[in-house]
Amino acid sequence: MPLPANARAAPRRDPLQRRWLSPLLLLLVWEGLCRLGVIPAHTLAAPSSVGSTLAQMIGSGDLPINLAVSLRRAILGLIIGATVGVALALAAGLARRGDAWIDPLVQVKRTIPVVALTPLFIIWFGIGETTKIAMIAFAAMLPVYINLHAGIRGVDVRLMDAARSFGLGRAALIREVVLPGALPALLTGLRYALSISVLMLVFAEQINASAGLGYLINNARDAMRTDIIVVCLLVYALLGLAGDALVRAVEARTLAWRPALVEA
Repeated sequence: MPLPANARAAPRRDPLQRRWLSPLLLLLVWEGLCRLGVIPAHTLAAPSSVGSTLAQMIGSGDLPINLAVSLRRAILGLIIGATVGVALALAAGLARRGDAWIDPLVQVKRTIPVVALTPLFIIWFGIGETTKIAMIAFAAMLPVYINLHAGIRGVDVRLMDAARSFGLGRAALIREVVLPGALPALLTGLRYALSISVLMLVFAEQINASAGLGYLINNARDAMRTDIIVVCLLVYALLGLAGDALVRAVEARTLAWRPALVEA
């Protein structure tokens, strides 16, 4: 039975537009409860107050200066952790002897939360910048290693056999087949590492920080300034989203040959 003409002509709502409805509704309810006094300001600041505080912190320079300090810690920790993770994954994934020596140690590390190692890090490196960067690096190393190691081990054997039939030696085989085949896994590991870096940054900056977003949060906690705390938490969230978007952009350019990305 054919549909009525008016039913066929009805416009379809964009799913992306619907995804904004629930966050907007949450903000409206949050603002309303704060204005009615149901949620006191010392418990949780209203969204309008958070927006005003954000503008003031940007104008005074407090947020940009401390954000730069936090970014430096996160980027240095991520670079060190990713570099170590890639090196260990290559050593373990490309050689049986390397796998026998390295993988068990990494799996042991996998079962130990980085937070539990904080006292040792403080004893070894003090309570300065080195401890904060080391904690981020130690946490970021694991997802890079696990994903790249699995990616190397998961390269299709038929591709390797075909490459050998064309006369490729071991070095060329690794360069032309293994590493490109493991690249999607490496990028997945980087995405996880970025998220973990931001999470560890939140924790690391609670350790005797004299600058950074964690420093602002500590001062705001003592002053009962929930608006500043919410602003810093939003910045942490935006850092994670920005890092994930960056890796997605790299993935779209380097893995354009994948059918899923081409169709998207």
